Amino acid sequence: MRFTSSPLPAAPADGIAGWAADLVGTLGGPGAGLAIALENLFPPLPSEVILPLTGFAAGQGVITLVSALFWTTLGSVTGAVVLYGIGALFGRDRIHALWAKLPLVKASDLRRTEAWFAKHGTKAVLLGRMVPIFRSLISVPAGVERMPLPVFVTLTTLGSLIWNAALVMSGYWLGDQWATVGTYVGAVSKAVLALVVVALVSYVALRLRGSSRAARHRRAS
Repeated sequence: MRFTSSPLPAAPADGIAGWAADLVGTLGGPGAGLAIALENLFPPLPSEVILPLTGFAAGQGVITLVSALFWTTLGSVTGAVVLYGIGALFGRDRIHALWAKLPLVKASDLRRTEAWFAKHGTKAVLLGRMVPIFRSLISVPAGVERMPLPVFVTLTTLGSLIWNAALVMSGYWLGDQWATVGTYVGAVSKAVLALVVVALVSYVALRLRGSSRAARHRRAS
């Protein structure tokens, strides 16, 4: 079964939802997988819209529920592996070289980050798949740190399946009210982004304050 010019009742025919509906309607489950793979590579594409819509499509019989879960999880893993590969290709040496050129940062900061990832990387990759925005970004340091690929793929698959199943099943159960999922998850995404911005601004402010104090100390001595 394919979508027509009006893909699904209560599904917008334009915007991200319309684009995702067209993909699912034209390609079926693989279309949903492609949409989620692209969402991993380009985080502004909202999984909180794509996944519930896919669940709604499954509820309407456009695709099966098993197909929806399989292909969206495969899409998540595929996108994550691409980002992992970018991190691995860029490598630790280039990261250190780039880091050394950045203002307000120290080599010790990067070393501490590496140590943290070495200790908590498995939990970060698994749980990070369920955190908006972070779910895409975590794949890059995993590649940089060369986490064993089978371990990375396994953790990414488990975390993605949990996240995808929650949103797909929400759309499946809510029916034509599927869009309400995006409203709530979108609010969480904005809160996470706000926290990241606040943390970044605080970090820069502390670095500037430390640099100013160091400069005054040098002048006084």
